[in-house]
Amino acid sequence: MGLTGPLGNGVSGSWQRLIAGKSGITALPADAYGDTAIRVGGQVPDVNQDPEHGFDIDALIPQKEQRKSDRFIHLALAAAEEAVNQAGLRNLSEAAKLRVATIIATGIGGFHAIGNAVKTVAEKGSRRLSPFTIPSFIANLAASQVAIKYGFKGMLGTPVSACAASIQSIGDGLRAIRCGEADIAVVGGSESCINPVSLGGFQAARALSTAWNDRPELASRPFDAGRDGFVMGEGAGMLVLEELEHARQRGATILGEVVGYGTTSDAYHITAGPEDGEGAARSMQLALAQAKLTGSDIDYVNAHSTSTPVGDLAEINALLKVLGKGAKTAISSTKSATGHLLGAAGAVGSIFSLMAIRQQIAPPSLNIERLDDAAKELNVVQNTARPMPIHTALVNGFGFGGVNASVIFKNFNE
Repeated sequence: MGLTGPLGNGVSGSWQRLIAGKSGITALPADAYGDTAIRVGGQVPDVNQDPEHGFDIDALIPQKEQRKSDRFIHLALAAAEEAVNQAGLRNLSEAAKLRVATIIATGIGGFHAIGNAVKTVAEKGSRRLSPFTIPSFIANLAASQVAIKYGFKGMLGTPVSACAASIQSIGDGLRAIRCGEADIAVVGGSESCINPVSLGGFQAARALSTAWNDRPELASRPFDAGRDGFVMGEGAGMLVLEELEHARQRGATILGEVVGYGTTSDAYHITAGPEDGEGAARSMQLALAQAKLTGSDIDYVNAHSTSTPVGDLAEINALLKVLGKGAKTAISSTKSATGHLLGAAGAVGSIFSLMAIRQQIAPPSLNIERLDDAAKELNVVQNTARPMPIHTALVNGFGFGGVNASVIFKNFNE
């Protein structure tokens, strides 16, 4: 696994901060929000801001090359570097590389590069554009850059399905391996769109938090009765999936098992899901059926809940339907600490869920001062991490357009 996000660069450091109840949400610099009312976000800290776990882009990508690609590609390369190294994929044979898929999702792609290109055309004319303009921002270039760097020549894919995208990337990788099209799949998602256009657009949709501008760490509050919108985050999460016998033959360290995946459409509205969470519930039920499990078999849910009034309520209702009232399943939204990473959110939630399984501790949902009345029949992990037996974890991702995706992980026993 590999991760770079608001809690830092690297899986271990981010996880330690998460279970310690730390928040990666901070005040944004003025050039990030323009004339919007938004003042908070989950930015990836650099090494100057965070000497212990900050992102050192210059150590990863030469400065000349940085100018040729958008930040979402840089973040993808950072997370992929950690995942590839941990999985021991650097010394694969050329024949083995032919069967490594690279499937990296994004919700939007190179938002900064697109904005800069538009500004260049408006102010200086199209002849001033770089020949790298298009490859700097198109959505599949994160996957392509990773594949090029490591020589992975199998399937190349890029789900661009809003906030369900990186869970769909995991599902696509799972299917490719199950269908015999790949032995290994590098999957995940990357996103970086904290800028005035993105923030302004989501503000116009009344989706972002503005009530906690003076206290950024309190702004993201899934399940809390006083939530007022999500907090934009950036980052990338990558996982390496592998067919079991192939992993054993390589001597790979197995971190967990993917056992179920489901994806559905609400066919309801372009931004809001139905209040009863019907499509979200079906997504979870499909994943459970594939895993041959029931709701009562799930120990932990990493919820999609982003801290919006409407979206959280729909997922609460879906979870009540799937798990039942009074279920023991522990539930939290780690977006309370990172903000919402859009197309990368599901992969990051999956990494945190695998860590929860491996460490036997459920990460907290921060900033719950008064639990939403609708969630009182759910077992929400409020404010403090909870040590507990965790063998199975379900991760949700729901997005604009009515797309829903769910994936289930379990601990691996030989």
